[in-house]
Amino acid sequence: MASAAGDDWWKRGVIYQIYPRSFQDSDGDGIGDLRGIESRLQHLAELGVDAIWISPIFPSPMADFGYDISDYCGIDPMFGTLEDFDRLLAAAHDRGLRLLLDFVPSHTSDRHPWFEESRASRQSARRDWYVWRDPAPGGGPPNNWLSEFGGPAWSFDEATGQYYLHIYLPQQPALNWRNPDVRSAMLDVLRFWFERGVDGFRVDAAEHLAPDEHLRDNYSNPDWQPHMGPARSMFRTHTAHQPEGHRVVREMRRVADAYPDRVLIGEAYGTIEEVVSYYGPELGGFHLPFNFALIDALWDAAHIAALVDDYEAALPEGAWPNWVLGNHDRARIASRVGPAQARIAAMLLLTLRGTPTIYQGDELGLENADVPPEAVQDPWELNVPGQGLGRDPVRTPMPWDASPGAGFTAGRPWLPISTQTNVAVQAQEPASMLTLHRRLLTLRRAEPALSVGSYRTISAQDDVFVYERRHADRRLVVMLNFSSELRHVRPSGRLVLSTNVDRSEFDGTLLPDEGLVLDES
Repeated sequence: MASAAGDDWWKRGVIYQIYPRSFQDSDGDGIGDLRGIESRLQHLAELGVDAIWISPIFPSPMADFGYDISDYCGIDPMFGTLEDFDRLLAAAHDRGLRLLLDFVPSHTSDRHPWFEESRASRQSARRDWYVWRDPAPGGGPPNNWLSEFGGPAWSFDEATGQYYLHIYLPQQPALNWRNPDVRSAMLDVLRFWFERGVDGFRVDAAEHLAPDEHLRDNYSNPDWQPHMGPARSMFRTHTAHQPEGHRVVREMRRVADAYPDRVLIGEAYGTIEEVVSYYGPELGGFHLPFNFALIDALWDAAHIAALVDDYEAALPEGAWPNWVLGNHDRARIASRVGPAQARIAAMLLLTLRGTPTIYQGDELGLENADVPPEAVQDPWELNVPGQGLGRDPVRTPMPWDASPGAGFTAGRPWLPISTQTNVAVQAQEPASMLTLHRRLLTLRRAEPALSVGSYRTISAQDDVFVYERRHADRRLVVMLNFSSELRHVRPSGRLVLSTNVDRSEFDGTLLPDEGLVLDES
């Protein structure tokens, strides 16, 4: 039985991811901004989350929509100014909301002054700030590494006669974290924002920090299928989860620990064992290495229960778990499992042990939006068309109301806006997905058993997943019906909440696609 948590806010809290281009536009240019986020803080306060994580807002040429940064210590004019950021931070704190930023340490923009100086000549003082190598014997890239977005992970620079490494787009050259000056400069970025008052960071693409310095080839993946993306045609043996990258994470943690109540959350896709390795020896790595297991899981009670048990068993002693259903890179949960099961997923996310992260729009049950070919913006989709890899359908603007711009913008939105539903409608519906999220978050805040209590799997039979959350003398049992049929279960306990939020009594039946929280204290 897993033990209860301490008093760290991020253990009790719930995080909400904001994709800033698509949250709220305040100036009519069709792109969300910081003043827009500030104007919608009340929605987040009423929802009941504890922290917001904002995807990159730094100066950028926007080749990858902000994940190609040209200045780590500024704000892109598209989103506002540093003064706008300071005002947003203060407004969030006034409402009891923490604010996390997105730190992108594995690469910069090719227009960052560091890279412009690095590529100026082989003798540049910053040449070694990036990964440069001579062509392979006979010409061509130094090895067989592949870009996550398609094609080789190397681009040739005619002026200096060498290749530079980019795990993502050619416009995103990889930093050389083995250079102590790079380490110092990037750790100073963390300090800059911590001094400004931010409460933590989500650290992007942590698995790609410091790839193999010997540039050994990766191995072919015999089970590769096109829908997996071109980079997965190779195992990432020498490009991901390298020992030096783990050492870098521990250095980041030492910086964060110099500031009270800060948190580092790491993005590192991999197996459960690879993910939990980012907690580090003596838990000196990330506070929360993102656990994406639910995103790719087979959606039935037996598989989900086994996944939870395997993850809990893999956690190092004292490590705090976390759960994610979706983000700006992956298909929405309602599209993956269907609208009815999305309600089950919401109850699962908010009643498992560990810190949950909600992606904007999932509180409405949004599905992937329809983005016609002529409206595609995502460089991944543009580089590898027709494979279903594009991320635009999960990045469309938030629908706030039924007005022409959906309350998001007075102008032309940068991506089409979904008309499936909106906040204004769901706020008035007592059984809506938004109402369910508000009820779940209110319950989680009121019941320590759900936020910091212990966890135990009870059963996963007949496609019903049952588990216990316990704190002191409170025992709550969660029952989730993963089937679309009525299920009869042991009639015990008082009904606290159903995913059918208007249900008031428990009679020993689980309705199709229904989840229940029962008080069995």
